[in-house]
Formats: sequence, structure tokens, C-alpha cells
Amino acid sequence: MHLEGEAWSRYFQDFERSAFRLELRQVYMMPGEADDLAAFERGELPPPGYHYGWLDTVADAVKAGKTFRRVRVVTRPLSFYTKWEFVWGYDWNAKAGEDIRILDVTDDPGLELPDHDFWLFDDATVVKLLYRPDGTQTDRELVEQPDLEAYRRWRDTTWDQAVPYADYHQD
Repeated sequence: MHLEGEAWSRYFQDFERSAFRLELRQVYMMPGEADDLAAFERGELPPPGYHYGWLDTVADAVKAGKTFRRVRVVTRPLSFYTKWEFVWGYDWNAKAGEDIRILDVTDDPGLELPDHDFWLFDDATVVKLLYRPDGTQTDRELVEQPDLEAYRRWRDTTWDQAVPYADYHQD
């Protein structure tokens, strides 16, 4: 089932306990990020009071006792996008309450990982995120009968091997 708009947004309000994201790509091309990426390329940092809607989503969930966790898989040297994502995204997401870990697979490329990014909500609902080779998202797909054991294993394995974002982040 293809997810977009309100149907997609509801997952981030309606989950009961936990939301987990596995990010595998080194580059994403999201239209709403173009201006901030250009500013970062010019050497600019986020302005004082920088804010975007995701921060409210995370903060509201955390206040309600829910957890947002994310594992970002990276390779060195870090891509320009990943460097931007740290400064213009994760620094702020972490302050809002998202628990982010980094899994650097540069020296261990043999780790078993899925071939797609995903969200796992409440250990039971899986949404696959699909991208073109250039990083443009092509689809968000609700997995009707997911292999929950595999998705939980990917979540747990990557989480256990990753380091907290604050310990990894390199300026």
C-alpha cells in the first residue's frame, strides 16, 4: 500500500510506544532540503532559533512517553549530505528528543543489512522507504505482511553496534 500525505503523517502521531528508522543511503534528495543544503555548501550554519516541523513531532511524542530512535549507517569519508544532515538535522533532532545512533560500516562492510530504508512502528508495522540511485524518494510502502523477525533483527543489530550520535559526530 502506497503512503502519502495525511495517511503517511498519521503514522507519526498514531504509534503507541516506539518508532525506529534505519537510514542506509549516503545521499538523499529531498526537495524541501535544497535551500538548507545550499546554505551549508556556502559554509552557513542554521540560524538562531532554527526550527522545522519534525522537531515538534518528536518533542510531542517524547512528552507522551513514546520513543523515536534512528540508526544512520555511514561510510567514511562522510558524504557532503551526511555532514549537512548532522549539522542541519541531527543536532536539532537530538535536542528534541530523538535518540540517534551512527553505524559506521567503513571497516565492516559485511554486516547483513536490508536493501531498503524503513520505519518500524511499535515493533509491528513496517513502512519501506524506496529511493532512486540519486537519493530521490520514489515511494513509501506499507508492508502488509512483514517478516517482523527480520526487521526487529535489523533494528536490534544495528542499534547494538552503532554509537550514540553525540559520541560519533565530528565537526
